[in-house]
Amino acid sequence: MKKLVVSIMMFGLCCFAWAEDKSDVQQRLDKAATVLQEITAAPDKGIPEDVLNSAQCVAIVPHMVKAGLGIGGQHGKGVATCKNTQGWSAPAFFTVSGGSFGLQIGAEGVDLVMLMMNDQGMQALLSDKFQVGGDASAAAGPVGRDAAAGTDWKLKAPILTYSRSKGVFGGITLNGTVIHQDKDSTKAFYGQEMSSQQLLSGQVPPPPDAKAFLNVVSRAQTVAQNK
Repeated sequence: MKKLVVSIMMFGLCCFAWAEDKSDVQQRLDKAATVLQEITAAPDKGIPEDVLNSAQCVAIVPHMVKAGLGIGGQHGKGVATCKNTQGWSAPAFFTVSGGSFGLQIGAEGVDLVMLMMNDQGMQALLSDKFQVGGDASAAAGPVGRDAAAGTDWKLKAPILTYSRSKGVFGGITLNGTVIHQDKDSTKAFYGQEMSSQQLLSGQVPPPPDAKAFLNVVSRAQTVAQNK
């Protein structure tokens, strides 16, 4: 029964989505860049610099929808990039969806950031579908300039997760959430179907339209390295 209710909830959330064209996908890239810029602009309340500097991949979901009435669900569309020998990879597009049980009423939008901290986390993202906490474990990431110094985050989960809602930023647990490749957005942006593996492993050169987003990601890590 619970699975049925969650399925109905997720169907309702997915109804917020519609077929995208390239301009819609470009807007997602721009919003993701803005989210990362705003988060890294406040290091005392954001992602610790050494955590961000150690990330192998960065995945951002601007305005993920969380909704619930006793039983909750969440759905959003994001973009990811991974480090390689040439810099940061061409962006890959994905959807995130999942259900959560608890006393919830109402709906809200949150900005979601996932950092893949090691090869296991990166390989999960390179697949076209994986479950957070199943195929790759995840943990709420530490927050604040000095927060990482007193934690064992390097020994913890391959994926660290963060969310921002109504100006409040902090770690979030996403276990059970499923990440799918967003094939429609990928085709709209690149003009053809490509796998997450092809894009994130550096097999595809980053297109000019992705330059602004990738510059923000690169600049965020460069700032962290220089501090």
